[in-house]
Amino acid sequence: MNLSHLSSPVTVNWGITARCNFECSHCFSRLDISPELSGEEALRVVDILAGHNVMFVNYGTGEPLLREDLFPLTEYAVSCGLKATMNSNGSLISRETAGRIRRAGFHSVGISIDSADAKTHDAFRRMQGSFDMAVGAARFLKEEGVPLSISSVICRVNHRDFPALVSMAKGLGAHTIDLHNFKCSGMGGLNRENFDLSPPEWKAFYEAAIPMRRAEKGIEIAFDDPIMSLLGEEESGKLVAGSVCGKLSLYIRPDGEITPCGFIPVPIGHILKDDLGKVWNESRLLAHLRGKAAAGKCAGCGKFSSCLGGCPARSYAVHGAYDAPDPHCWADE
Repeated sequence: MNLSHLSSPVTVNWGITARCNFECSHCFSRLDISPELSGEEALRVVDILAGHNVMFVNYGTGEPLLREDLFPLTEYAVSCGLKATMNSNGSLISRETAGRIRRAGFHSVGISIDSADAKTHDAFRRMQGSFDMAVGAARFLKEEGVPLSISSVICRVNHRDFPALVSMAKGLGAHTIDLHNFKCSGMGGLNRENFDLSPPEWKAFYEAAIPMRRAEKGIEIAFDDPIMSLLGEEESGKLVAGSVCGKLSLYIRPDGEITPCGFIPVPIGHILKDDLGKVWNESRLLAHLRGKAAAGKCAGCGKFSSCLGGCPARSYAVHGAYDAPDPHCWADE
């Protein structure tokens, strides 16, 4: 039986900075002009997360390595019992930087690579040479003994070629490749027509990817899409139904505002001004997401109890309503 949510977030995804040296076509945060918290304020955030028994803090949003105090902040977070992870485009990770990452105590680092073909990746990331930089970063991290994952955004440029991505990630020594479903927020919303798949194409992708995940022994293939339950792919041991946002995880914007996830730009509190426990337990928006109603075609779907209408961020971005059916859903297509 699934829970509505846990007593505190397992993971807090922290947009440590909105600054980035890339201009990716799909970025949810590129339009974010939020000022970032000071170093002193960031240390207070760590104290708050540790005090509420958060297990993982994951840095993301812009390029975390542009944050000048990232390493001392991480050392402090690790000393407080948090497991620190990071998503990076890899462009700033030299062999020396990889050593600093290891010494800071990072639990793992995810490098974004969206195609095994360098030209395709560079075009999607809108940065010449970004593929070579990402691959080099992955190799430096492995040489330093930092656990490595590869993050890939599945979309029109790679949905048929993902087996090559998996093979490449395995060759780089990654323990996991995260095949993220395309979101429709920020630049992803503005460029949705160019990059998002149709519902039948999403179905075809998962029909090919799920058997590969079951058969693959050398690397974990991870997904984060509740509509997979339409194919009978309920995760064994899954704690919550539907999206994990607001049930297992929260997001902190660069300015400290709390939202259910990075793709739902609706503040529900401030990490330094509001009690995190109260936000987690009493937010009306979180309560809504945890108890979504079956609307539209979801009302007659036998899988609703598993997927809860799919990804609320996509529903909100496309339809303006959290309860609307996921625009990626292929049921009744």
